[in-house]
Amino acid sequence: MSPLHELIAANGRSFRYALGLMLLVGGGTILALKVWSGLQSRLSPALWYAWQGGMLCALGTALGALPVIFMRSISARSYTAMLGLGGGMMLAASLFSLLPPAFQLADEQGLTSSRGSLLVAAAVVLGAGALWVLGHGLSRTSRARVNQGVGSSVWLFVIAIVLHNVPEGMAVGVAAAANLANADGLTLGIALQDVPEGLIIALVLAGAGMSLYKAVFCGAASGLVEPLFAVLSAWLAGASLQLLPWGLAMAAGAMLFVVLREIIPKLYRRADVPPASLGFASGFVLMLVLGNALSV
Repeated sequence: MSPLHELIAANGRSFRYALGLMLLVGGGTILALKVWSGLQSRLSPALWYAWQGGMLCALGTALGALPVIFMRSISARSYTAMLGLGGGMMLAASLFSLLPPAFQLADEQGLTSSRGSLLVAAAVVLGAGALWVLGHGLSRTSRARVNQGVGSSVWLFVIAIVLHNVPEGMAVGVAAAANLANADGLTLGIALQDVPEGLIIALVLAGAGMSLYKAVFCGAASGLVEPLFAVLSAWLAGASLQLLPWGLAMAAGAMLFVVLREIIPKLYRRADVPPASLGFASGFVLMLVLGNALSV
């Protein structure tokens, strides 16, 4: 075959691939819009609000994973700063966006200060313990089923990131069910801190030998647990008003567990302490600002 015919054939293949991609994106968009409108008509306002918030957080994770198509690595200092940013935002969300309304709702239900405090404390411990049990079980399962292409330690890291998203989805869902004043700020803050999480998980998978597009897909898919747990938590909390303070405090406990058990030890096992401290403080302050600025 002459070079001219090879060029024509190559251009024809490129055109077909581009046309197929356009049809796939267009059809996927139409399908997504139909599913979106169908869910809106079937879900209650609280569940629909929780679904929207969870999807916003999942979108943040997906947007963070996309740049990995054009990059293969990230500096250690940037990784540490982003990890600290996420940890600071989760700590602030637990202390100032979830626990205060849990105490307030317990008081509104007629509980004394001591009983309300015991309820919130028990729920915090329960949330942290439930996440520990879930993480322990998944870690043992992943060690028993080592993927041949990507090492087990990498998959353990992926599971850890996915587990980070569970309490975030819970927080979004319970905040929607409780109609918290700072629910928008909490959701936006979680969505913002999901961006570096998506980037990190996709980079780790790409660095372990996975193809770029598969790594981006897995990084984006890791955020899908958030709308799932957001809707589930909103439904459970909405089933009984008595469960609202429990749900808020359990989400706070799960977030605190992630910060204290996973993020802070990883930060200070690394040599880049100044970026870790600056990132952590910046995330803490950013969540405070968002929570107050978007409360009504």
